[in-house]
Amino acid sequence: MKNDLENQAKILDKLSIEKLNAMQEETQSVMHSNKEVVLLSPTGTGKTLAYLLPIISELDRECNEIQVLIVVPSRELAIQIEQVIREMGTGFKANAVYGGRPGSKDKIELKHRPAILIGTPGRIADHLRNGIFQIEKISRLVLDEFDKSLEIGFEKEMKEIMELLPFVQNKLLTSATYEVEVPDFVGLKNPVTINYLTDTTTQLTIKTILSPSKDKLPTLVKLIRHIGNQPGIIFCNFKDTIQEVSDYLIENGIGHGCFYGGMEQKERERALIKFRNGTHTIIIATDLAARGLDIPEIKFIIHYQLPNRSHEFIHRNGRTARMFNDGTAYVIKWEKENLPYFIHDAMFEALNVAPLPQSSNWQTLFISGGRKDKISKSDIAGLFFKQGQLSKEELGTIEIKLDCAFVSVTASKVNQVIQLVDNTKLKNKKVRITLI
Repeated sequence: MKNDLENQAKILDKLSIEKLNAMQEETQSVMHSNKEVVLLSPTGTGKTLAYLLPIISELDRECNEIQVLIVVPSRELAIQIEQVIREMGTGFKANAVYGGRPGSKDKIELKHRPAILIGTPGRIADHLRNGIFQIEKISRLVLDEFDKSLEIGFEKEMKEIMELLPFVQNKLLTSATYEVEVPDFVGLKNPVTINYLTDTTTQLTIKTILSPSKDKLPTLVKLIRHIGNQPGIIFCNFKDTIQEVSDYLIENGIGHGCFYGGMEQKERERALIKFRNGTHTIIIATDLAARGLDIPEIKFIIHYQLPNRSHEFIHRNGRTARMFNDGTAYVIKWEKENLPYFIHDAMFEALNVAPLPQSSNWQTLFISGGRKDKISKSDIAGLFFKQGQLSKEELGTIEIKLDCAFVSVTASKVNQVIQLVDNTKLKNKKVRITLI
């Protein structure tokens, strides 16, 4: 017990977390003493860490096979969980597998078995079907955001996964809503439910903005001016609408990123990186961005198009007012439009005449070297400070991936930095540095 507490303290220190919240504390206790758990808690309250801590404390260091399988609805959530495990620094290997990248790459990585495998339902089911790894030691299954996986059509794959894992003894299901019943094929017999969805300590304000015409684009621009320089997400229902909104914002001089399912995986990742590091303060997205993404605290979300169901509305709103901070959800409503039943208690707000938000002070540079080249954040910072001649205030967020890295730099110094550090050596590797 003492060792567990010491190990947890080290993990929290590495993650720069002072202490666990009430939900995380309760989840640890319940998971240690129950085989079936359903965890319900709003987006942004730390569910991933809540279940990873007890899972990691019970892993067998002598086992050379996969012990835990985490099934998630999106590539981004798989990558995020893999990154969290890596940052915990426990020594246990984790790998993320998902559609959109070569299966051969998965096979190479899985030759050295991870203790924890994270993946999307389609890719996990495919690997199980083809016997890519042993299943006898997989004793714990996590269905993270299980309702979203069911909602976007993964029921067949999830059912197949359950059938192909006969040795699972512990099951955990998580969600930020509880609008979907747990399917019979999951095989829960007597689960313990941890429910923090009724926690009202978040400070979300919902406001309605009237659009005088059915074309809401002019009203959207006025709203963005009204809000000012704040980070936020504009939600649309379709990728075609995202393109229309994006074109209009460009015409009006408003910088932004886009994020939706039809984008190449590389472009989706880069859109999130630019949003995290401040290159873009606004991102236009479908409901793919409504949950499970590693993005910074945002001050607002805008429902440019209204969602069709109540739980989609809840998940979108959950991107702001997270971890007990304030946030605002704006609903743009055409004067002749009827709001759905689940949108109520929304106050009307008149828009102030305001100037365009200032352009971001940051731009993002790509570096052609990453973790596999033994490159660290301090290596990159040293290069940019010394050879790139930047001050600490001119270097922003550094994100390192397996084979590349991304750095935000003050926009006025970008060209100077590229000239000074492109084609130089970083940890014995000559790297290219380009603007993205």
